[in-house]
Amino acid sequence: MEIIFKTSNQRKYKGKSLISFPDSYCIIDLETTGLDPFFDRIIEVSAIKICNGNIIDKFTSLANIDNDELSSFITQLTGITTEMLIDAPNLNDVLSEFIDFIGDNIIIGHNANFDINFIYDNCMTLLNKPFTNDFIDTLRLARRLLPELKNHKLVTLANNYNINYSNAHRALSDCEITYNCYINLKNEALQKYGSIDAFINSCKYHNLKVSEITTSKTEFDTSNPFYNKVCVFTGKLDKMTRANAAQMVVDLGGICNNSITQKTDYLILGNTDYAKNVKDGKTAKLKKAQNLILNGSELEIITENVFYEMLSNI
Repeated sequence: MEIIFKTSNQRKYKGKSLISFPDSYCIIDLETTGLDPFFDRIIEVSAIKICNGNIIDKFTSLANIDNDELSSFITQLTGITTEMLIDAPNLNDVLSEFIDFIGDNIIIGHNANFDINFIYDNCMTLLNKPFTNDFIDTLRLARRLLPELKNHKLVTLANNYNINYSNAHRALSDCEITYNCYINLKNEALQKYGSIDAFINSCKYHNLKVSEITTSKTEFDTSNPFYNKVCVFTGKLDKMTRANAAQMVVDLGGICNNSITQKTDYLILGNTDYAKNVKDGKTAKLKKAQNLILNGSELEIITENVFYEMLSNI
């Protein structure tokens, strides 16, 4: 069982983002000259192939960047030098071998969109074909399963699970770290939810009509900050489902709506990494709320954490 989320239209053949724990897949990682697939280049590609829970093969290769100089930052971060790339194969050949190696396997990576966007764009440019494998992001799984962590970087996960991080920032080492984190996250899901299916079901993004949520309470503390206030949620909450959060608001005498209007009092911001209709890092609801504020509305935009702080003070 798995959940499928649509990805951006900018790479229209890009594979689907899944929430799942398959037993057969490929872990991947890249090292690059920077963060932007349009300007920066791939310097190392690695993958680990897992079949029925067992590692069966590994792939790793540096890639030549035509004698361009690596920045001192990248060399210091990765340990890869310009000299190491001089005799490396060109990226065309590396990508061809890499694509053959992973086949049609599901891809797993940490902050997977970063790697997949680089691979997709370079496959289009160099191989004249898109990269279409579906993928799973351990960053996304970690945010859901470990909301208490200060952040969900690979190093933080590794430290949380006592995984050796000393050889990080080389592609194959990062694959190995990600693999061990994935196994631990799978165990985490089993422990916290009882089964993988139960975890996956908890992650389903329903088109929830929060305006239909009601309460059995008849008496309210009219001094609480949500009493008679209209609340709208955008993005995915990390610590509870949107339905549960909306129920708490309604139980306090508040009102929940699905869309931003002149009557909205609070917009609560969740994680928008995988929300629909995100442009420039903002959802349509956030943009509308900001426009209303600029035009004199007293609407307040609050983060998920501020929302919980307000609840805790009631």
